[in-house]
Amino acid sequence: MQEETIVLGGGCFWCLDALYVRIKGVTLVESGYAGGDDVNFPNPDYYSVFSKKTGHAEVVRIHFNPEIIQLKTLIDIFWAIHDPTTLNCQGADVGNDYRSLILYNSEEQKEVIRKSLQEVGTPLWQDVNPIVTEIKPLIKFYLGEPEHQDYQNNNPASGYCSVVINPKLIKFKKQFADLLED
Repeated sequence: MQEETIVLGGGCFWCLDALYVRIKGVTLVESGYAGGDDVNFPNPDYYSVFSKKTGHAEVVRIHFNPEIIQLKTLIDIFWAIHDPTTLNCQGADVGNDYRSLILYNSEEQKEVIRKSLQEVGTPLWQDVNPIVTEIKPLIKFYLGEPEHQDYQNNNPASGYCSVVINPKLIKFKKQFADLLED
């Protein structure tokens, strides 16, 4: 079977990258930008996206082998590792560039996402605010700058890793231990 990709936004791309890169069957995680105004702001970079004017979000493009890990599992993880009920915000990261976002590549992926939202997303968050995750087709993915790729592994002593990513990583490893690379 051929490798697939899915693009997810759930706050800072460094956090998503640090978690998804550890999952069996995930072959590559790329940090980048998507979901914005590609006509007026083509080729966005970190600073233009951070300006909050382009409409793009920080996202990760996850490459995966569906014979090892199903898209549904990756989406189920997505609902559990961030708060899909906060509009344009994940913790201290605020703005439309940090919104909850799923960008699918096909109608088949759209259906898997819809079912996951019904089966896992809604029950998981039913006692909180409604889910505000934006779900739409991927138009274009823009690869982020080299310094944003595999950030946690390349910068384990940084303040952001120590304060934000590492606690999420500890929780993630406990919650999804059976899905992690050895």
